[in-house]
Amino acid sequence: MTADLLEEIERLRGLAGERGVKVHEITPDEIVVSQWVRFKCRYGCKGYGKHFGCPPYAPSYEETLRMVGEYSAGILLRFDGVPGHGSFGADDIPEDFHPWYGDLIRWVNGTVHFLEKTAFYDGFYKAFGFGGYPCIWCEHQHCIAEEQEGLVDESLRRKCRHMDMVRPSMEAACMDVFATAKNVGWELATIPCKNLEYGKVIHSDIHSVGLVLIE
Repeated sequence: MTADLLEEIERLRGLAGERGVKVHEITPDEIVVSQWVRFKCRYGCKGYGKHFGCPPYAPSYEETLRMVGEYSAGILLRFDGVPGHGSFGADDIPEDFHPWYGDLIRWVNGTVHFLEKTAFYDGFYKAFGFGGYPCIWCEHQHCIAEEQEGLVDESLRRKCRHMDMVRPSMEAACMDVFATAKNVGWELATIPCKNLEYGKVIHSDIHSVGLVLIE
């Protein structure tokens, strides 16, 4: 790793820290890309096909694997807690919980976007970020993808209201977030849900992860 790249990573670490985000350097071979992750999106997630940062609009397993291999370094980002809600339990979470987690999603994806753009304008033009969760930039509207009826069409992306901001989540791009985090010493665990009900997590000790690749 060059001195310039190490210096940039330290700069990004400082900027992330100002936003309350932990940073760990990561190499491409520590990023786990697996086919099964996409199946979890296709079967079980209510956001499938509804956001341009999610499958089937997100990169495939093969695309992600090839793309990650074009980099020599990156930073893994960890976001602890849920801003805007403090401590909460399953009974505090509404049925439509995606907007309820809005501050968390904006914290994660906004930080990823900010660090990617910072690295880009610092001269590391290959910088690219992966966030977490379904996109929420259309705060008071449904994503264009969700509004459309009929076939899923990649060309719909041209109508995205926030094309400059949208990035795929790590999980949407087939990255095993749990295994990747473990590779840098972060032990993540699934959170049980009340009566196994989707989204009704029983506690607020939530840890979210993002990634920015740099070359």
